[in-house]
Order: sequence, then C-alpha cells, then structure tokens
Amino acid sequence: MKQQIETCKKICMLGSFGVGKTSLVRRFVHNKFDEKYLTTIGVQISQKTLSPIKNSNESLKLILWDIAHIEKFDNVIKNYFRGSHAAIIVFDFSRPQTFKESDVFLKPYFNVNPKSKIIFVGNKVDLVEGDSIETEQLLQFAKKFNTSHFLTSAKTGKNVEALFSKLGSLLTGAK
Repeated sequence: MKQQIETCKKICMLGSFGVGKTSLVRRFVHNKFDEKYLTTIGVQISQKTLSPIKNSNESLKLILWDIAHIEKFDNVIKNYFRGSHAAIIVFDFSRPQTFKESDVFLKPYFNVNPKSKIIFVGNKVDLVEGDSIETEQLLQFAKKFNTSHFLTSAKTGKNVEALFSKLGSLLTGAK
C-alpha cells in the first residue's frame, strides 16, 4: 500500500467586491453561510485538506487566500499573488458586470504566476432563474484560458465541493 503524500498549495480567491469569495471559502472550509455581507480587508487566509485526491495517493492542503477587491494592483497586492499555484476567479452570476470585470484580475495575476491554474466561478446561482450571462460567453472565456468553470451557490452549497475537488485534481494532475 502506497503511503499518502500531503502537499500544500496556495490558492488566490479573486473577484470584484460582493461576488461571494469569502462565502465560498466559509462554505468549503466550515460548511457555513452567513447572510450578512462580510467585507474582507486585505487578505484572509483559511485552509482545508482534501484527502485523498481522486485517482491519486495525495492529500492536498489548500491554503486559501481570500483577497479583498482592489482597484489598483500595486506591489503589496502582487505580493499576495506570489507563490500561488492556482486562482479561483469569482463573479456574481446575478450581476453580469462582475463577469466582465473578471478580465481585470487575470493579467496582474498571470504576470506574477504565468504557469498557474485557474478556474472561473459564477457564484450566487440561487438568485437567478435561467441564465443571467450568456453561457456561451462563459464557455468561451474558460476555453480561452484552457480551464474549467463552475456555477455555484455558497448559500445552498451547490457545486462548492465539486469546484474544490476539480481544483485538487488540476493541481495534482489526477484525472
């Protein structure tokens, strides 16, 4: 029997204000949701271990950097990105403008971490009946960056575990 290996990976949670980055982290790490808006100041760090990763003998400790919405990418913010293995780009599925703003985070992030993995997440699907943004737009965006996308609800828990499970598979190379 193979010994299980634990690996630590830094993940940056990026997106506009109010898209639910903190709520996604709280749902994933603590299985909790808070109706009150929780403003992140600077960065908030949480962690959770995925064990074992599907089709792998690895357990993966995810160090989640929930980074506050920023207007300007200065050196302090770029330091938050340094050493990151992946980014989860979150937008509010009920506010299409936040999807358009996703592009703003990619260039500064990839300037620091050019080989990093990313996943696009449309959060708050519980607030929308039908599609609020063109699903085709989201598919094209994910295809452009050769990555996955998820539609989640931190409130209900929909697809939150699936999102982080997929991230674990991407980071370990497991299928």
